[in-house]
Amino acid sequence: MKNLREVPVGGKARVVRIHGEGAVKRRIMDMGITRGVEVYVRKVAPLGDPVEITVRGYELSLRKADAESIEVE
Repeated sequence: MKNLREVPVGGKARVVRIHGEGAVKRRIMDMGITRGVEVYVRKVAPLGDPVEITVRGYELSLRKADAESIEVE
């Protein structure tokens, strides 16, 4: 499996699992990133941080560390 950070710009992926625990995992889930949802990678900043995605019809920016904790297929 790969993480959200490895999806190329313009690519789509489906969330399989969110790694981590506690407040970090809860915050990611509160943003609408849950198991089974499809995400579209819109942009990646030049140094890789942040990653801009579209999820559930809205745009969202994630830190690289958060994107790496989201397992996708």
